[in-house]
Amino acid sequence: MAEVLEAVMLICFGLSWPMNAYKNYKAGTAAGTSWQFILLITLGYVAGIAAKFVSGTINWVLAVYFLNVVCIAANWVVYFRNCAIDRERDRLRKEEDAQDAMAQAHAAR
Repeated sequence: MAEVLEAVMLICFGLSWPMNAYKNYKAGTAAGTSWQFILLITLGYVAGIAAKFVSGTINWVLAVYFLNVVCIAANWVVYFRNCAIDRERDRLRKEEDAQDAMAQAHAAR
């Protein structure tokens, strides 16, 4: 029974990760995403997996842990993709600002 309850907890908690990855993918920005939070969750899953091995309770619930790790990995991929999009957006904005400043300086002459 403890295994079933652990699996239910992991499934309920783990369902949030695909939804979060999708939402962040659609947002196209890393603004508002906490890499520290994702890291803590990742470490929690690693600790849970390690506990399974250390305690010798390697069972079907371990598969649910690994499924959640795949989902959290997708969040990391989306996070780094969005960081790259943010950097490119900032670079283009700075270029535009520099061009605007040059055009205003030229027009002021």
